[in-house]
Amino acid sequence: MTFSTDEAVTAVAAPAPAGLHFTPFQTTKGAARDCKKLAAVHVDRAAPGSIVGGSLFETMKASSPRRAADAEHGDWMEKHPSALTWFEAALGAAKGKQIVMFLDYDGTLSPIVEDPDRAVMSEEMRDAVRRVAEHFPTAIVSGRCRDKVFNFVKLTELYYAGSHGMDIVGPAKQSNKHVQANAEEAVHYQAGSEFLPVIEEVYRTLTARMEAIAGARVEHNKFCLSVHFRCVVEEEWNAVEEEVRSVLKEYPDVLKLTHGRKVLEIRPSIKWDKGKALEFLLESLGYAGRNDVFPIYIGDDRTDEDAFKVLRGMGQGIGILVSKFPKETAASYSLRDPVEVKEFLGKMVEPNGDGPVKAA
Repeated sequence: MTFSTDEAVTAVAAPAPAGLHFTPFQTTKGAARDCKKLAAVHVDRAAPGSIVGGSLFETMKASSPRRAADAEHGDWMEKHPSALTWFEAALGAAKGKQIVMFLDYDGTLSPIVEDPDRAVMSEEMRDAVRRVAEHFPTAIVSGRCRDKVFNFVKLTELYYAGSHGMDIVGPAKQSNKHVQANAEEAVHYQAGSEFLPVIEEVYRTLTARMEAIAGARVEHNKFCLSVHFRCVVEEEWNAVEEEVRSVLKEYPDVLKLTHGRKVLEIRPSIKWDKGKALEFLLESLGYAGRNDVFPIYIGDDRTDEDAFKVLRGMGQGIGILVSKFPKETAASYSLRDPVEVKEFLGKMVEPNGDGPVKAA
C-alpha cells in the first residue's frame, strides 16, 4: 500500500521528538466543572413548545445510547459476542500469526468522565498495556492530541496516533523487536499539516462562541478540534450544533464535521481517519500485504468504526467494540467497559494459558 500526496499527507522517517507539549484545555469562562451545577445555571434557548431538531442533532442524541430491551440486547450480543466469554474462538485464527494491537484511549483504556482532562488510566491498566506491548507491537489511536495521550499513558515503547490518526510517532525506544528488517525503525507521520493555521483560527473563534453555552468546551487536539457537550443540558445541544455550523460555513471544503460520544469533531477535509492510520502502521511495521498478521483493534467510539471496517475489508484480525449497549458497528466482538478491556489484555499474555502469545 502506498500513500500519495493526493491525500494531503506527508511522511518522513525521523526520531521521536525530544520534548512533549500540548495546548492547555480551555474551560468555559466562569463555568463550574460539575455537570449538575452547570445544568442549574442553564438558560433555556428554545422557545416554549419548540421542537429541537436537525439530522445532526438527532445523531448526537443517538450517540448517547439509552438502555435497550433485553431481547434487543440479546440479539445484538449474538452478532457481537463478548471477546472475554468467547476468547478462544475470537483469537483462534491468531495462532501462529503476528498479533498487532491497536487501542483507543477514552472509553477504552480510561473511563468516560465529565472533565476530559481527568480521563486518567489506572496503574493496573497501564501495566496491562505495558505487558501486551512486550509481546506485540502496540499502538494507541485516539482523537486526542498525540502529546496529550502520551502524557496520560506514559509508555515510550508504544506507537501513538493522535488527532484521529493524523499525527503518528513512535516508538521513542529505538530498539523495537517487533519492527521488521525491511521497515523503518523510526516513524513520524503527519497528515494535513497545512491545515494547522486554520485549525488554530477556528479554535479561537469557537472558544469565544461557546462561552455563552454553559458546559460547552472546546479541546484543541492540534490537527482537529473537539467540541464537548457532555455537560450541556440536552435542550442546548442544538445551540452547540448551530454555533459550530455557523463557524464552519466560513471554511467550505476545508473542514468537516463528525461526531462521537457527546462530542463534535472538526477535522481537515482529507481522506484520513483511524482506519488509514491502522493501514499506515501495519505498513510501517513491515506487515502490509501479509497473511500471517492478526491485527486487533479495540475502541468504543464512532470514529473507531473506520478501523473496524478496514479489518473487515482485509479479512484479517478482529474489531472489538467497547459498549454496554447495542450500537450499529462493524466490530466482530464486544467488551462492556475498560475493566473488561483490562481483563482481555491480561488474558492475551497469560504465561500459563493457551493464549496466542505462545504462537506470536
